[in-house]
Amino acid sequence: MTVGAVSEASAAERLRIAGNFPLEHTATGAMKIFKEELEKQTNGEVVADLFPAMQLGGAQENVDQVRSGTIFAVFTSIAYFTRTVPELDAVNLPFLFSSRDVAFKVMDGQVGRTFDAKLAEKGFENLGYMELGFRHVTNNVRPLKTIDDFQGLKIRLQPSETHIASFRAVGANPTAMDIKEVYSALQQGVLDGQENPYNIIATRRFDEVQAHLSDSGHFFDFINVVANKRKFDKLKPEWQQAIRDAMAKAVAWQRKTAADQDLERRDELVKRGMTFTPISLETRQALREATKDIVNQVRDRVGGTIVDDVLESVKAAEAG
Repeated sequence: MTVGAVSEASAAERLRIAGNFPLEHTATGAMKIFKEELEKQTNGEVVADLFPAMQLGGAQENVDQVRSGTIFAVFTSIAYFTRTVPELDAVNLPFLFSSRDVAFKVMDGQVGRTFDAKLAEKGFENLGYMELGFRHVTNNVRPLKTIDDFQGLKIRLQPSETHIASFRAVGANPTAMDIKEVYSALQQGVLDGQENPYNIIATRRFDEVQAHLSDSGHFFDFINVVANKRKFDKLKPEWQQAIRDAMAKAVAWQRKTAADQDLERRDELVKRGMTFTPISLETRQALREATKDIVNQVRDRVGGTIVDDVLESVKAAEAG
C-alpha cells in the first residue's frame, strides 16, 4: 500500500457498529451488505467497522454504548430499547400480529415513524427495522401440549415488561436475561427454557442444551438498527443519505432472506435432535385468553394513544 493510500484510509470517517447476532445470522449478513454499499456510495470516505457476535459486549451493553456515544450504532432486538423508550412495548403485545406482512405494514407506517420520533427524543437515530421473527418456546422439561404445560417453567425472556407479564399470565416463571448468558444458564439448569425465533435457536445452538421445541409464535420481534443521533447529525448530509440508502438495501435483503429461511431453520433443529410439538388451536386459544389483559397493562404503562394506534394499524393492515 502506498503512503497516499494509507493517508486516505486514515482520513476516512469510521463508524463502529456492534451487534449481538451470530456470524451466520441474517442480521449480520445484512450489515455486511450495508458496509459494502455504504463504502461504495461514499467512495470509501465512510467506513463501517462491524463488531457482530457480541464482540463489544451483550445487547444491553451495546445499546448503552450507542446512547453514550462510545460506538456509532447497534443492531439488536427492539426489546433492548424498551427500558429507554417504553412505548416500543406496544408492538410486543402477545399474539398481536397474524403474519410478518402485517407486522411490517404496521412498522413501516405511522407507528414506526412515531417510534423513530420517540427514539430521537432519547438521543437515538433509527435507521431501519429488520425481522427477528415469531418467537417460540423451547424447554428441557416436557413438550408443550396444553397451557398447563407452561406452569412453573423457568423461561428466559428479553428485558421487556410486556414479555415478562405475558409469561406470568400463562403460569410460567419468567426471568429477563441478556442473550450472552442464556446458553450457559440452560446448560447448567438455571433455566428450564427460553423463547426465540427458529433462526436464533439454530444459530446460537440452543438445540445442544434444549430438548423440546414448539411453534408458539407468541410474539413477533423486530431488529432495529439505531445510531447515536448526535454523531449521525454531525455527518455530512450526503453521508447521512448514503447511510439511509445503504441500510434500505440491507433491510430489504434481510427481511426476504429471514422469511425464506424461517421454516428451514425449524427443520434443521428437528434434524439436530429436538422434539417438535406443534401448539394446537385449542392451546393457542387458551394462551390468547390468558394474556388478553396484557394490552390494558401496557396501555396503563405506556399510554393508551400509542397502543390504540398500533391496534388500529394492525386492523387496517389485516384488511388489506
